[in-house]
Amino acid sequence: MKQFYIITNTMKDKNLVVTHEISDYLKKHGCCCYIREEQPHDSRKIPSAVQCVLVLGGDGTLLRAAREVVDQDVALLGVNLGTLGYLAELDLKSLYHGLDLLIADEYKIEQRMMLMGSVYHEDKLISNDIALNDIVMTRDGIPRAVDYNNFVNDNFLNSYHADGIIISTPTGSTGYSLSAGGPIISPDASMLLMTPLAPHTLNTRSIIFAEKDKITVEFGAGRDGRFERGVATFDGENRAHMVSGDRIEIQKARKDTRIVKISDRSFLEVLRKKMANT
Repeated sequence: MKQFYIITNTMKDKNLVVTHEISDYLKKHGCCCYIREEQPHDSRKIPSAVQCVLVLGGDGTLLRAAREVVDQDVALLGVNLGTLGYLAELDLKSLYHGLDLLIADEYKIEQRMMLMGSVYHEDKLISNDIALNDIVMTRDGIPRAVDYNNFVNDNFLNSYHADGIIISTPTGSTGYSLSAGGPIISPDASMLLMTPLAPHTLNTRSIIFAEKDKITVEFGAGRDGRFERGVATFDGENRAHMVSGDRIEIQKARKDTRIVKISDRSFLEVLRKKMANT
């Protein structure tokens, strides 16, 4: 690789100190490197020659970047400047060795599936967005149990009376879904994971679906049939507002996120290390 673009979480790299050090290093080794200047970021300004976007920050920064560049044919490599990250391939200790391997074309690309969520009000599409980790439905405001009616490929599956419901990718299985009791899935798999959030029953478990399946979640009523307002959140950031009776249809997105892998560490090794530090 010779063409790079840097997206930085300026809260974790104040004054862009690390960002400029990376840019200078790459340029000294005959590479071209662009630095994002504007906030918010406009992915259309990424030069077409760019081969790799270096994402400096944490998992949240990389998730945001994945959504921003989904329409670009470009790979992402995360540099963790925080304390815990499952998605970042490098940290400050391994940074320059990793850059050397990138320059020498000693890397591979992993395809990570994404989710597309489409929100409907009275059968009219009102919002849609994508997510690399998960799409979460909850009541808007103070947490309170609401009915979630779930359908798979337009066939009724079940109903949860819960604080929320999480639909995640394998990549997102180590995120919010895991904290809600969901299973861990290898990120190179391609499937959908449904995990209820604080369900008001003792026998509820996560359910795994095939990548071709379409999951529909209807945001139902609250206690005693009360009309409720809800929200669907994409990767913990972008929000789509819902009300009782609205539905969201979730399925595998047409495009994947391309993640650069440098080390030979397996997912299980990374997982074991990260969980030992939590």
